[in-house]
Amino acid sequence: MRSKLRRALALLALMAPLAASASNPIVRGWYADPEIRVFDGQYWIYPTYSADDGAPDRTRHFTPAQKEARTRKTVRPSYAYQTFFNAFSSPDLVHWTKHSHVLDVTRISWAAYAIWAPSVIEAQGRYYMFFSANDIQSDKEEGGIGLAVSDKPGGPFRDALGKPLIGGFHNGAQPIDPFVFRDTDGQVYLYYGGWRHCNVVRLSKDLRRVLPYPDGSTWKEITPPGYVEGSFVIQRKGVYYLMWSEGEWTGSDYRVAYATGPSPVGPFTPRGTILQEDPRIARGAGHHSVVNVPGTDRWYIAYHRRPLADQQGEHRELAIDRMTFNPDGSIQPVTLTNLGVAPEPLRRTRRK
Repeated sequence: MRSKLRRALALLALMAPLAASASNPIVRGWYADPEIRVFDGQYWIYPTYSADDGAPDRTRHFTPAQKEARTRKTVRPSYAYQTFFNAFSSPDLVHWTKHSHVLDVTRISWAAYAIWAPSVIEAQGRYYMFFSANDIQSDKEEGGIGLAVSDKPGGPFRDALGKPLIGGFHNGAQPIDPFVFRDTDGQVYLYYGGWRHCNVVRLSKDLRRVLPYPDGSTWKEITPPGYVEGSFVIQRKGVYYLMWSEGEWTGSDYRVAYATGPSPVGPFTPRGTILQEDPRIARGAGHHSVVNVPGTDRWYIAYHRRPLADQQGEHRELAIDRMTFNPDGSIQPVTLTNLGVAPEPLRRTRRK
C-alpha cells in the first residue's frame, strides 16, 4: 500500500511541472508595448522600458550630440530615460530570461530619448529591429522610425542606416509604433503611426528602403475609426486582421480593436473590440501583439496593462492570455487573467 502511495506521489511530482502555468504579469518590472515573436525555437518579447522598478536601469554614455538633443523639452519626464530595450526569451511562454540592453542609443548616434515599441523580423539569417525614437513633434526635429540589425535575436542591435528610415510626417501620422509584417508572397510591409493616423509602406528586400506601390503612391493611409496607435497585423486562412489601440494610453479606456480585409492594405472592415480592462483584474489593457504557435491554430496575445490601484501612467506591466477565433473567423473578446497561460513549448528546429 505504501509503495503504491509513493509511486502515486512520484507521478504527481513529475506531472507538476507540466501543469504549471505562468502568471500575469509575466516578468518583473514596468514594461509596455510588447511585441512577441518566435525565433530559432524560442519565444521572444521586445517591450518598451516604461519606468523604474527598484534600481534604475540607465544608458551609461551619450555622445555630445545626444546630450544636446536631450536638452529638448520632452512631453513626459520618463521619455528621457527610455533610451534602450531589454528583451525576454522563453521556451514555453512561462519561464522567461531577461536580455539587457539588446538595443541602446550608444549604438544609434541620432537617437537620444523616447525609444519605443520595437518590432523585429528575421531576414537572410539576420534580425532587423524597427523602433521609434525622439518623439518628434514636427518635420523640423530629427527622429522617427529607425532600423537596427543583429546577428542574434538577443542582440546587440546596431544602427543599420545612420539615420531614420522614416523621419517625417506623412498623412498626418507621427512616425512611431512600427510593426513589420511579411506577407505570404514574401513582400514586407511596415505599419506605423501615432496622432490618430495609420500608414502602411512597402519595404525593399533588404528592408532598408521604402518602396512605392504599383499605383505610384508610397505612404498609404489605412486609418480605421477610433485608431490612436499600436497597429498590428496577422493573416489567418486568407484573411488579414488589422488591430490597433484606442483611447488614452494612461486611461481606463485604453483598449484594442480590430478589422478584417482581403489584403495587407485592406480595405479593412471594423469588427469591434477584443481587449479592454477588467475591473476585477487590471486597468488600461492595450498596445498588444499576437503570436501563432507554429504548426497549430493556437494564438496568444501579449499586451500591457496597469494594476488596479496604481494611477501612475508609466506603471505598465506585461501579460499574456489566449486569443481564440470563432468558426466564422471573428475574434472572441480576450479574457484577462492573473493566472496566465499553460506552458506552450516550441519544437526546436536546426537552422540550415
